[in-house]
Amino acid sequence: MDLKLKDKVIIVTGGARGIGKGISITLANEGAIIAIVSRTENENEKTVKEIEAIGGQAFYVTANLTNPEECELATSAVIKQYGRIDGLVNNAGENDGVGLQNGNYEKFMLSLHKNLVHYYLMAHYALPELIKTKGSIVNISSKTAETGQGGTSAYAAANGGRNALTREWAVELLPYQIRVNAVVVAECWTPLYERWINSVENPEEKLKSIVSKIPLEQRMTTAEEIANAVAFLLSPVSSHTTGQITYVDGGYVHLDRAIE
Repeated sequence: MDLKLKDKVIIVTGGARGIGKGISITLANEGAIIAIVSRTENENEKTVKEIEAIGGQAFYVTANLTNPEECELATSAVIKQYGRIDGLVNNAGENDGVGLQNGNYEKFMLSLHKNLVHYYLMAHYALPELIKTKGSIVNISSKTAETGQGGTSAYAAANGGRNALTREWAVELLPYQIRVNAVVVAECWTPLYERWINSVENPEEKLKSIVSKIPLEQRMTTAEEIANAVAFLLSPVSSHTTGQITYVDGGYVHLDRAIE
């Protein structure tokens, strides 16, 4: 299926590694022009080279999105480079473990800036261009907004906010024919996830326990599977889909854990 993404300029925040990298490469394979916005200069450069090696087009802006000014500068840099923005994937962030007991005001607010505030700012600064192109937005979210996890109040709150903003923006942007959707991640294998698994006691046993609770095929979701859903939702092929919170999780959140 042709997703009609050829030559579309799409910003992917955190697009140089993990799920973001999977999204960047998948979109590039569909012919999109990828603008990676991430704080990791070396990873940015590496991913752009990988995209160019497969015949794709990519550009990067190194920015710390917890700084509001850098959100604006990053968006301006993309517009200066390409003269347009056709899509935005808000993806950057991490589960930083700021809980109710171990956190404080400063840690909680910093985590919200790391995981939620820049979603708003990137959409705000990209919006004039998205209005011109009738573009689309996809927000990457996490199961923690619905399931809870324990010890991660700020990240759970941020993801609840991501889901709420998805539906709020879908309504606000109806007059401009800008579609806004979210893709929710549960247990997806990434370098960050691998690092976390290796930090716990008995990592192999822990991973086996987690995988056993994923209903479909008892395996982790791949970054490519997340990316395929994102590509579809960005694409004109999903032309009548907006305000949807889509779970690409092997049934982890909604199917009965008693299934054998």
